[in-house]
Amino acid sequence: MSPAGCSHVNVFKVDNWKQNLRVIYQCFVWSGSAETRKRKAKSCMCHMCGAHLNRLHSCLHCVFFGCFTKKHIHEHAKTKRHNLAIDLLYGGIYCFVCQDYIYDKDMEQIAKEEQRKAWKLQGNGLCKSLLLAHGVHTKYSTWEPTKRELELLRHNPKRRKITANCTIGLRGLINLGNTCFMNCIVQALTHTPLLRDFFLSDRHKCEMQANSCLVCEMSQLFQEFYSGHRSPHIPFRLLHLVWTHARHLAGYEQQDAHEFLIAALDVLHRHCKGDDNGKKANNPNHCNCIIDQIFTGGLQSDVTCQVCHGVSTTIDPFWDISLDLPGSSSPFWPLSPGSDGGVVNGESHPPGATTLTDCLRRFTRPEHLGSSAKIKCSGCHSYQESTKQLTMKRLPIVACFHLKRFEHSAKLRRKISTYVSFPLELDMTPFMASSKESRMNGQYQQPVDSLNNDNKYSLFAVVNHQGTLESGHYTTFIRQHKDQWFKCDDAIITKASIKDVLDSEGYLLFYHKQFLEYE
Repeated sequence: MSPAGCSHVNVFKVDNWKQNLRVIYQCFVWSGSAETRKRKAKSCMCHMCGAHLNRLHSCLHCVFFGCFTKKHIHEHAKTKRHNLAIDLLYGGIYCFVCQDYIYDKDMEQIAKEEQRKAWKLQGNGLCKSLLLAHGVHTKYSTWEPTKRELELLRHNPKRRKITANCTIGLRGLINLGNTCFMNCIVQALTHTPLLRDFFLSDRHKCEMQANSCLVCEMSQLFQEFYSGHRSPHIPFRLLHLVWTHARHLAGYEQQDAHEFLIAALDVLHRHCKGDDNGKKANNPNHCNCIIDQIFTGGLQSDVTCQVCHGVSTTIDPFWDISLDLPGSSSPFWPLSPGSDGGVVNGESHPPGATTLTDCLRRFTRPEHLGSSAKIKCSGCHSYQESTKQLTMKRLPIVACFHLKRFEHSAKLRRKISTYVSFPLELDMTPFMASSKESRMNGQYQQPVDSLNNDNKYSLFAVVNHQGTLESGHYTTFIRQHKDQWFKCDDAIITKASIKDVLDSEGYLLFYHKQFLEYE
């Protein structure tokens, strides 16, 4: 093909060629409406072999569908001398004389216009892409610069490149007086991949009064973090809004980072209402806001009657999972078979060390409720003793584990500093409700054919607490790109090793689903 492009398109560009091309894109390529999708499914098959697949192409000169793989479209082009055909999956136009896919400015413009129309009909939005795991697929349109943007690009020739050692997104936060609990959560949220992409895509539609929306402030915060500025940011507006909407956190006393996380997610969830596209979401909160799509999971509680063995099941939403630790006043379940050292669920830990898997195993073990907590059985129609077991019905995109290091009771107030080993990669399959049948004597037996990648997670942030219950300090380890870790200590950001992360005490652990995570 010459640098000027394909000359054979001129044969097609006669009479009503633009309208004809639009109709082909509307009916056989992009298919925006349900009606056109049905028509495409029924009519688009190779006229020679009847196949629906095999890279089906449509002749641009006549009504003929032929598969590219078996060269049926090639035979048609050679016989009829119809040199142009369109790929019905991707919309590319192929010239059989040039033997290549071609570019024509006018045709490309029509293709983009029809593609945008089709995506609009399908209800395009980033929120749906987050539900990829549930069969909802979303396409992303390419950025087309406006005249104003082109002018700005010409006047600002410097370009920012994302390299393997790029530090864009790393920024310290000034401590405004015992606000390290807020700073560490902000660092974790701003490095949550899908949350970052939502806010940097300007997807929030605000319906609140000016300067009162926490989502707007978070959006501004993401802009600040990823602007490339290196000086520490002062999050005074964020602190003010948190005090306004979560009054129990107001004041300059040291607060709990876990409590701040839940309060922040709650306010963000409430302020995201304008972003809801009106469809019922596939999560236990039945909310389509960005917070619920990323952080909400479903916790299944099965209560089994000890007399008739009838099971009562409820499913409740959760934003995090709080796990008991050895050393607390509540009795801890026996450690896993790997407690003498080795690798359990990807965790390499020293002999005798408690693992995150141990804590999850204890969390999901059957628990006898006893005679003092009898529940009325719907089968027996009387109060009976029962057992209760918690499992994961639906996993969130981001799983946050809260290690209960602060114990408060009538007699005791203390911090539990027990070391808990946690992995870089975590498989939650053993703790799913669907895995209950594979459990024997409280221990999960891994099926041979268990290759469910949907339940696999990668660690991307760890919040730590140093000091005592009365006097302490919060810091965060965050992952930048795939294997680069940094320690965020308010305004100071320093490079950290994976060993530094895994050897840390751990208070809040943030994991991201592997199959939805991208850089």
